[in-house]
Amino acid sequence: MKPAIADGYAVTIHYRLTLDDGTVADESFGRSPFLYVHGAGDIVPGLERELSGKHVGDECRVTVEAADGYGDYDTKAEQAVARQQFPADANLRPGMSFQADGPQGSVRVWVRSVNDEEVVITTNHPLSGKRLTFDVQVLDVRETNADESREPDG
Repeated sequence: MKPAIADGYAVTIHYRLTLDDGTVADESFGRSPFLYVHGAGDIVPGLERELSGKHVGDECRVTVEAADGYGDYDTKAEQAVARQQFPADANLRPGMSFQADGPQGSVRVWVRSVNDEEVVITTNHPLSGKRLTFDVQVLDVRETNADESREPDG
């Protein structure tokens, strides 16, 4: 018998992530299933908490508030940068992301808006501030192998 989902186990799931307006933001159905290490911070905290104790074959719908998902949207995490700071041929568009150098090293930023004069970038994830609904099927739960094993966050 397969173990229940718990910290340190490799878990394989299929999922569909929808937003309050019904938009499907992401899903693994029709693609390869998603593999993560439970307790390692690989998925949003609210989903991870709700999947604890589930077994292979379980299906569930989990609604995660913004604070337990990608966090609340922080307007202080936005910065307007002169358009001329980017290469002239850069095809900048809202939603795209890239790595940038920050005070504590490299950080992922997303383009929030673009016009001829400036580009507004943010360190907020595009799904921050949004309630998330996950439809999940648990496909496998097993001990991690040497390549996957790492200490859970905490």
